[in-house]
Parts: sequence; C-alpha cells; structure tokens
Amino acid sequence: MNEEWLAGQFETHRDHLRGVAYRMLGSANDAEDAVQESWLRLSRADTSEVENLGGWLTTVTARVCLDMLRSRKSRREDPMDEVQAPEATVAGPEQEALLADSVGPALLVVLETLAPAERLAFVLHDLFAVPFDEIAPIVGRTPAATRQLASRARRRVQGADHPESDLNRQRRVVDAFLAASRDGNFDALLALLDPEVELRADEVTVAASIANQDKGAPLLSARMTGARTVATAFSGKARGALPALIDGNVGAVWMYRGEVMGLFVFTVSEDRVVGLELVNDRERVAAAEVEVLPSR
Repeated sequence: MNEEWLAGQFETHRDHLRGVAYRMLGSANDAEDAVQESWLRLSRADTSEVENLGGWLTTVTARVCLDMLRSRKSRREDPMDEVQAPEATVAGPEQEALLADSVGPALLVVLETLAPAERLAFVLHDLFAVPFDEIAPIVGRTPAATRQLASRARRRVQGADHPESDLNRQRRVVDAFLAASRDGNFDALLALLDPEVELRADEVTVAASIANQDKGAPLLSARMTGARTVATAFSGKARGALPALIDGNVGAVWMYRGEVMGLFVFTVSEDRVVGLELVNDRERVAAAEVEVLPSR
C-alpha cells in the first residue's frame, strides 16, 4: 500500500489508539510509545486483506500495552529507519491532564490494581465495546475465560473503596474451601458453596481426573452445577492445592517440581463460592499471572 495513504489512515485512528493505550498504561508518554509501536507494526505488515483497519490497530495496540504491562520496564524502541513514522506528540502536563480527566483519576488508580490480563479485558470490553471473542486471542484465553477476567475486574472497580479487604475476604473463603476439601468436611464445603455454584473444567483437567482416579483425583466433567455435586467431587480432595493470586484474584494452584501445572480459579460473592474453573491446559496456565501465597 502507498505509505502516504497508510499514514493518513493511521492518523484517523491515532486519538482512539492513544485513548486505549492510556487507559491500559496510565501514562500519556507510555501511551504514545505504544501508539508509535503500533505504527511500526502497521508499516511492516501486509494489511491487504484487513477489512477493519481500526479494529486491527486496536488489537495491535492492546498487545503492545499488554507486553509493556507484563514487562514492568521501559520498552526499547525498534529502529525506525525503514519507514518514517507519522509525527508523534510527546505528552506534556496539559495533555496528561486532559487524558486523565477523560478517564477519571479514581478509575486510573483502580486500574493499577488489576492484573495485566484483567485490565486489558476490562478496558477493551467495558470502555471500548470490543467483543470477548476478539479479546480472547490477545490474552491467550477462551472467550468464556476472558469474560470472567472482565467480570472480576469489574467487581474490583465497583468495590474500589476496599480492594484490600476484598482480597482478604477471597483468601478466607479459598482457605476455608481447601481446608474443608482436604479434611473431607462435606457440611463445611456445602456452607461455602452457593446452591447454584457452577464448576467448569477444561479438556485436559477432565482427562486427568479420569486417568488419576486411583490416585485420589476428583471425578470431574466439563460442567458441573449445584453445591452438593461440587462438594461431593471435592470432599477429601485438593490435598496438593496451594493458595495463590491468579490474575489478581485469590485462587489455588497445583505445582510439580516448582512449576505451576494447574489453576483453580474461584469466583467469590458474599463469602460464598459461586463459580470455579479448573485449568490444566499448558498455554492457558502459562498465560496466567500467578503468585503463590504464603501459608497462614
């Protein structure tokens, strides 16, 4: 494509891309860096079959921002000797203030508490109406799991007055669930589970549960509902599970020789478990932000 035409098209989307990047990164200068990186990728890509250039650029910018958030360090600019990028604007105090006003300082503070994947899912879906099936490949999850990321982020945003107490409450519920599961305390498990709790397990998890029945693994299916069903499956199980932060929320992990092998993602509401997701797919496990928590 003609470079001048491509640059013109990019300029029509620059403000939108800057807005996406700013909400992701919380810094006008970092946002401009991300937008410039998106231009570089556009200038080097074959976009002849791209039908929605704006959507393509939004996806590229989101990927760049996700990498920047995960690295937590300054990104080294690629050389710009092949194609001259459209003139960038270095953000000054006035532009920074305008961007901050357009988002709201309170929201930016809360967004900083979210894990990178949560932040991206929430920003793209809730603030820019990007469908979950388009966000899912960016964060390396299924659309359903991406919806859950955004849902957890939304709850954090809505409960922003007490984010720390929210994590403490999650930790108490998760610890109590793991203890009741290990002890085989069926009544305690029932008390912790919402009557309509839903458990989902990926294909790898279901296959492993069937193959390891003789080793004490719970018998699982892809979807299980109801407190008694879930409590029956986990009573006397979960002996190797360790509490952990998973994408910014308290859950549990299974480890082997120091490596995280599986995720136990909890959705907690009003001190009860309303949803569980068991993940053993290697790509999804690797894509999650995990921090094993110290025992209490």
